[in-house]
Amino acid sequence: MKRWLPYPLLTALLVALWLLLNQSIAPGTIILGIVFACATAWALAALDPPTTRFRRPGAALKLALDVLAEIIRSNNAVAWLILRNHKRDRRSGFVRIPLHTRNPYCLAALACIITATPGTIWVEYDSSDNTMLLHVLDLIDEQQWVTIIKERYENRLMEIFE
Repeated sequence: MKRWLPYPLLTALLVALWLLLNQSIAPGTIILGIVFACATAWALAALDPPTTRFRRPGAALKLALDVLAEIIRSNNAVAWLILRNHKRDRRSGFVRIPLHTRNPYCLAALACIITATPGTIWVEYDSSDNTMLLHVLDLIDEQQWVTIIKERYENRLMEIFE
């Protein structure tokens, strides 16, 4: 049986966000927020996302804090590279990293983490051999990047989602 409102928590959060952004509690604002939130929930239900279980929220919080620290550290490293402007010392490159997970939520979260970290970007995912191609602004040791991605991020994401 399909529910009339497929994601009630998401709908409530969207209405609250709408009201917060509009800074108004007028009846028209509330009605418009409800309409937009319901339309968003129905559109998401039409996409029919695969079901998964979010496990270990404590591990997710620890991962989020580690990612935040890594983003700050990477911002400083990239700024130092740019300000120093010694191009001969910098060698950017690509690293192919074999992955264990095929969970779409793990892969999406990993792509977001890598792309949000300055100096790195997820370039490609090859589903046939389950590898990702990573571009690194300052590539010193390829094996170090494989270890960082697999141990710091992939294993923890698998712990959370699988």
